[in-house]
Amino acid sequence: MKNTIAERIQDFLKQFPPFSLLSTEELLFVSSQIRVLYLEKGAYVFKQDEQCHDEFYIVREGAIGLYRTTENIQNFVDICDSGDLFGLRIMIIKKNYRMAALANEESIVYAIPSSVFKPFIDENKEVNNFLLETFATHARNYFTETEKGKKIDNTITIEPASDLSTLRTISYRKKPLTCTSEAIVKDIAIEMNTKKSDAIVVVDEQKYPIGIITDSDLRAKVATGLTSAESRVTEVMTTPVKTYSKRITVAEAQIALIKNNISHLCITKDGTRNSKTVGVFSNHDLLVSFGNNPSVLIKEIKRVKKIQRLRYIRKQVERLLTTYLEQDIPTMHILNLISEINDALVVRTIDLSLQEMDSSPPVLFSFLVLGSQGRREQLLITDQDNAIVFEDVEEIRYPETQNYFLELARKITKNLHTIGFEYCPAEMMASNPRWCMSVSEWEKQFRDWMTTPTEESTLLSSIFFDFQAVYGDTDMVNQLSDVVFDGVNKSKRFLGLLGVSALQKPSPLGFFKQFLVEQNGEHKDTFDIKTRAMMVLIDGARILALYHNLKGINNTLLRYEKLAALEPNNKELFESCAKAFRVLLKFRARQGLMHKDSGRYIQLNTLSKNDKLKLKRCFRPIRDIQEVLRVRFQLKTYM
Repeated sequence: MKNTIAERIQDFLKQFPPFSLLSTEELLFVSSQIRVLYLEKGAYVFKQDEQCHDEFYIVREGAIGLYRTTENIQNFVDICDSGDLFGLRIMIIKKNYRMAALANEESIVYAIPSSVFKPFIDENKEVNNFLLETFATHARNYFTETEKGKKIDNTITIEPASDLSTLRTISYRKKPLTCTSEAIVKDIAIEMNTKKSDAIVVVDEQKYPIGIITDSDLRAKVATGLTSAESRVTEVMTTPVKTYSKRITVAEAQIALIKNNISHLCITKDGTRNSKTVGVFSNHDLLVSFGNNPSVLIKEIKRVKKIQRLRYIRKQVERLLTTYLEQDIPTMHILNLISEINDALVVRTIDLSLQEMDSSPPVLFSFLVLGSQGRREQLLITDQDNAIVFEDVEEIRYPETQNYFLELARKITKNLHTIGFEYCPAEMMASNPRWCMSVSEWEKQFRDWMTTPTEESTLLSSIFFDFQAVYGDTDMVNQLSDVVFDGVNKSKRFLGLLGVSALQKPSPLGFFKQFLVEQNGEHKDTFDIKTRAMMVLIDGARILALYHNLKGINNTLLRYEKLAALEPNNKELFESCAKAFRVLLKFRARQGLMHKDSGRYIQLNTLSKNDKLKLKRCFRPIRDIQEVLRVRFQLKTYM
């Protein structure tokens, strides 16, 4: 007899992870064991400090609020709506509840017995990971304390690899040309020529490789007359064939080709000769693989004579980024490599732009990149943010000198635009006279921003104080850096004003944990991941780095790493901020590559429930870092 209630529960649960990860039979079994709770507004599911129930919960309808009471004050922590899980302590650490769960409105909740669901956690890694992630969203940070007091990191981390090439798997040619051992040399030569293939794999009835014939084999053995074209392929094939798994890396493939003095590797299903042939990897494929290698791309950039060629190389960088994201290369590796390539593109652009000028620079100068590129966090091409600082000259020579560098800047920004770096809508580029000045004028500008701050100067400071010199003299840039830190040391009030700006960033979530989207304009109904999520983490790291006089560290992740060492009491918060920022960086990059844009504005209806959960996990440290800024700089006095 059918269990109608269980089937209705199953139909609901299968829409949401981790239940969507179960088979139909498994989910129906779980659904048949579930209790249905009908809750009036204000009714508790469980109370703070109460012993863990033998069940965890999912909201069917309504909204369940999570609250933590401290010093007799009930503080709102989170809200769970349809499809959200809560009460997971029984599945993770089996300690008393640290929060209360009560119905914010009339609600229906499904109670799932832990004993029923536990086998699926033990057997299914994806289910286990999802529950850990969900549990972490309701915790203060990303760490879970076990019954034995051990801390478990609930985020997936990858240790930095010593050599990036060992992490990249080969891209081989699938569906290779094959023949049987009975084939005639002349026939396979014709087929190789027709199919434009430089190799054919000789296979048995099970498609296991027994030999390989390459162009060089035909030249050395047949064209010379040593073997007749009417012979069987077994007369000219190389055997035994060298076989490898498709998981072999580029570095390992290169070593295998050199070590065995061969030009082709046969790729089989399990990497042995006793499994089906699935592809071929050649010396040519190796060169193509290196064509997407950062060191090869940088060398090619330095040789380029025309700007248009740089645009082509920049497209290659997008493919490289896609590969790195697919293979989960550590974030700092990706940032370092893409930044090096971006810097090389800018440097070569400046070199080519200087060649277009009628004369050499009249004095020393430095080209600065700002914003995300200055922080070495620009994975996708976004708007240009740059400036020029040039050596001081006599007052009478200043207009002429500035005009030279403005003309150079116009060529540079135009060429960068040709490569793919869009013009800055706010004209925050070196081609604007405001951002092309002598070192003394820049010093005066920086001091004015810090001593008599305005809303505009505070905004500009947050952009310009993340500058990095990519071309020219570095001594002037070091002078500017000294001016910034000197000004900060003389007036902490300036940091307070920067902090106010960080607190005024729009929130990512509403009171009921819904994503807050743009209400009007071109990007109406989209989620601004940059302004609502990433910028607070960036601002917080910058302000605290200035506070601690951390010179020469612009990157947000490195700033948090250093801050964690300087402030042990806030170590877990800073580590959480860094982890959240890593996730947001990769998430934005994937969105940008998918939609061929900057990845800033996200259509939420294109995200899965799991993606939304991962995003929400990243928002927790935002509130915490804002609180640190508020307390550290007593920001109420500036509000």
